[in-house]
Amino acid sequence: MMADRSGEDVVRWSHDRRVSVVVLLAGISCALHIGKLPVAIPALKESLGLNLLQAGFLLSLVQLAGLSLGLVVGLAADRLGARRVMLAGLVLLAAGSLIGATARDVPFLLASRVLEGLGFLWSVLPAPAVLRQEVRRPEQLSRALGWWGAYMPMGTALALLAGGGLIGLMGWRALWLILAGVSLMAALALRAWVPASPLPAVAAGRGQGLWPRLSRTLRAPGPWVVALAFFLYSGQWMAVIGFLPTIYLQAGQGGWLLGALTALAAGINMSGNIGAGRMLARHTAPHRLLLAGYLAMGVGGWMAFQANTLVLQYLGVLLFSALGGLVPGTLFGIAVRLAPGADTVSTTVGWMQQWSAFGQFVGPPAVAALALFTGGWASSWWFTVSCSLAGGLMALWLGRLWSRHGGAAQP
Repeated sequence: MMADRSGEDVVRWSHDRRVSVVVLLAGISCALHIGKLPVAIPALKESLGLNLLQAGFLLSLVQLAGLSLGLVVGLAADRLGARRVMLAGLVLLAAGSLIGATARDVPFLLASRVLEGLGFLWSVLPAPAVLRQEVRRPEQLSRALGWWGAYMPMGTALALLAGGGLIGLMGWRALWLILAGVSLMAALALRAWVPASPLPAVAAGRGQGLWPRLSRTLRAPGPWVVALAFFLYSGQWMAVIGFLPTIYLQAGQGGWLLGALTALAAGINMSGNIGAGRMLARHTAPHRLLLAGYLAMGVGGWMAFQANTLVLQYLGVLLFSALGGLVPGTLFGIAVRLAPGADTVSTTVGWMQQWSAFGQFVGPPAVAALALFTGGWASSWWFTVSCSLAGGLMALWLGRLWSRHGGAAQP
């Protein structure tokens, strides 16, 4: 009996690990499409005549779908099945990248980014629900969600590190085509290695319908606090990391060093994400992790734009990104627990994704406009510090909410 039980545990552990890895790799394949833009901006300026403000919108436009449809896609994922929606999103993301590779002017490229944004949303939004459905052990779920929070910095860093070299060898259009193929391969892996879940109860004619679930989600405080907290994180992170190559290029840094510095700044964010998952699994209070993350972003953002040497500025960027990663890692870890019910997990994550997308949509253009208005990047710390202070208030609000829930809700 003990041997049988041990065998079941091994099978369960293997299944949980396989699902966690495949879903994470699918997320990384999506983040590659975010990270391909910063290193491509100089080539796009030369090829299509892109200006700074257009670059800001190009960085943020991929979030337009999340900004407008996050909640709707979350509801659809809860109704149709998270895995089904995720598969469709990966295919759509590949299609957007294929179309973008043919762009001959900036408006066409902007339009293709909207399509990529829709595919990105469909791909990443249902992922926490897939993990909750398939990863049964609570401690493994916390770690898996912490790793999932790192999909963006991991994919972005990889694109920043390799993208510049690929663009130099083959041009930006080839990079768009390669990443389309990567997304298609991710879809095939997801289809092969993550089991198809039964059709959700509401889609089969049982359980609550769309509007009752929407009402339950928006009347609960949990989805609001994680959404607003993610908004205050995502806008400043995307603005700083997205414009880092442009800032350093203007400072006289270029070539492989520029790509490596930017990739490290993006990739180090995953240390905070993974650390948050591990600390949540050890029952660390989530509001403490959030306060530490926002404090580091405030100090690091100030150093990044106000320190008097390039070395100190870059150390500020590393602090901003590394400990700032505590924020998304924590929010993904608790969003599935603060959802009003198991049938509203994707809806709650969709609401969080919608506000995250709003932050990423307004952040880069806001910092670009501030730089144009003040005549340089030095005043950009106003934006990052303001977001961090407001994020600290959200963390305190979440602390009270978490205590009210007993601080030990299980997935």
